[in-house]
Amino acid sequence: MESPGEVLARLGGWATFAELSALTSRRAVAAALEQGEVRRIALGIYALPELPVDLAAALAYDGVRSHLSAASTWQLPLLVVPEKPHVTVPPNRHPRPGPPAVLHWAAVDADERRDRTTSLLRTVVDCARVLPFGEALAVADAALATGYLNREELLAATVAMRGPGCPNARRTALAATGLSGSILESMLRALLIDEGIDGFEPQVPVTNGLFRARVDLGHRLARVALEADGFAFHGSRRDFAADCHRYDELVAAGWLVLRLTYEHIIGDPAWVVATVRAALAQRARGQEVSPAA
Repeated sequence: MESPGEVLARLGGWATFAELSALTSRRAVAAALEQGEVRRIALGIYALPELPVDLAAALAYDGVRSHLSAASTWQLPLLVVPEKPHVTVPPNRHPRPGPPAVLHWAAVDADERRDRTTSLLRTVVDCARVLPFGEALAVADAALATGYLNREELLAATVAMRGPGCPNARRTALAATGLSGSILESMLRALLIDEGIDGFEPQVPVTNGLFRARVDLGHRLARVALEADGFAFHGSRRDFAADCHRYDELVAAGWLVLRLTYEHIIGDPAWVVATVRAALAQRARGQEVSPAA
């Protein structure tokens, strides 16, 4: 006979007491609980000790993972990991004791309740309600990039939504694209939108003879490329040489390349905006004088 821990592992990490005792025995469940093999996370709900904190909270409140916790479950990028799990419970549910969590009250459908997680579409919309525009756009961009959600569905959902956060959610849906390559790229694009800097498109292709590349954000008319560089570093001389080659080819193709890091985009957005504006102004002046040269 399987142990309670083995049964829970087979069932996905948790089960009701009735399910667990039926597959083992009441005595075995009590012994496993005393030995720390399993833990009780709510009345009648038992789980493995390593069950994720957000899922344990959802089960404890008999709700579903939502908002930032659901985004993490869907592997959507977050700038900051939430300190407490986000859990949505039915609107008529009275507060009950449980672990630390951010509770939301709203109806959930049968699939969400079965999976203990809000749908991908619902997760994006919920995040757009509560996150700043740049972070919400990063979540929406990544969701569209999965191919499991399309922009028309997202737009329709935000048009139909009511309550707090509607303007930010609709703005996010209008700006979202499945082309974005990273959270930094999305947040950089959001910064440009906030500042009214138009003309930049995500993942613009650049060719120069046999050279082919895509820049994170490209302004085709001004030929200004913005590259959002994350934490990754060059692991070898070959990587470093390839990066230099790519940069030089872009310059040779007539592009002005600005490389912007996490510290720039998140820590000093005013400098980023000023630098991008200066680059665009420089290119505009060059275009004005070039015919007479």
